[in-house]
Amino acid sequence: MERFDTVILGAGAAGMMCAIQAGARGGRVLVVDHARAPGEKIRISGGGRCNFTNTGTSARNFLSGNPHFAKSALGRYTPRDFIALVEKHGIPYHEKTLGQLFCDDTAKDIIAMLLDEMARAACELRLRTTLAGVARSDDGFAITLAGAEAAEIRCRHFVVASGGKSIPKMGATGLGYQIAGQFGLAVTETRPALVPLTFGEDALAGFRELAGLAVGVRATCGKIAFEEALLFTHRGLSGPAILQISSYWREKQPVRIAFLPRQDVFAALRAARQESGRRSIANTLGDLLPKRLAAYLAETQGWSGSIGAASDKRLAAIAAAIQDWEVMPIGSEGYRTAEVTLGGVDTAGLNSKTMEARAVAGLYFIGEVVDVTGWLGGYNFQWAWSSGWAAGTAIAETTG
Repeated sequence: MERFDTVILGAGAAGMMCAIQAGARGGRVLVVDHARAPGEKIRISGGGRCNFTNTGTSARNFLSGNPHFAKSALGRYTPRDFIALVEKHGIPYHEKTLGQLFCDDTAKDIIAMLLDEMARAACELRLRTTLAGVARSDDGFAITLAGAEAAEIRCRHFVVASGGKSIPKMGATGLGYQIAGQFGLAVTETRPALVPLTFGEDALAGFRELAGLAVGVRATCGKIAFEEALLFTHRGLSGPAILQISSYWREKQPVRIAFLPRQDVFAALRAARQESGRRSIANTLGDLLPKRLAAYLAETQGWSGSIGAASDKRLAAIAAAIQDWEVMPIGSEGYRTAEVTLGGVDTAGLNSKTMEARAVAGLYFIGEVVDVTGWLGGYNFQWAWSSGWAAGTAIAETTG
């Protein structure tokens, strides 16, 4: 029988951050993961360069049943704190648009940094090892591990950092939700988020002609809007604007697309009519939009004839259609390509300062498994760092 102060299920961003903090005051910490290597989602993120945080992070960038829950952890461990850790390890990075920070070289630099910090805190890591069972014991938890390093373990603190259901090919499952249910914690509805949207065959016939085309848009669903790039694919629509809106979209809801969202399209069309009235409407639109998209819209909307023959009323209608194009998704690509899982362990059952279950002393849930889901752009990593730090710091305070 082995004994640890803390056992953490999951060697991802949240789990490793929690381990670093939990072991800071000498507590004996074990991190367990089924994968062959730690931080696999870190490794593939950001095109292999890891969008590790966003300088503009606040609770408003997250979806949750309780929009205030994330404030405590995010406010106490901020993007600036994680950036300081990155700089301490000499990892070069750069800022892209909208406050997104990426490694200059490789996401593996972030993994190496976390492993180095875990080694400094004397944390133990066991890979290719799975959780076979967990139950309450007199002094905390009795844990059975299977796989490469099967063992019977007792610990005072048990942290669930197992992530959600997204990207199952990497081994993602709903294990964290099962553990929550076992101990009486509620789990909110889960669904794929930050995921491409799919369409019926009638729409796809046109989308396939535009596959690979990216264009700046404002995508709106209900009262929520994102102004970023849209990407046409063979299966539907993707790109940052669509991934963002997918977290808010529900079945049978339309998505409205505004091309040229910051331009007065009506004024541009009137000017074109004055300057080159013999040109076709499609060709004129090709000066404002990518030519393939202009041709597609002109054909599907029936915009034939010359620009010179179009009245102000018709030009206004064309401009309105370009900036309010309605599409009706039939679904999403699912967890296979979803970057995160929306929903999770209900925050009503967790302490927002410590991430500990209110009704089960010593049990913690952190990261993606919790009902806190960030926007695209480094927000979910920041939630992993912040929630992991909050739980690990609380654990260290009981150890020190």
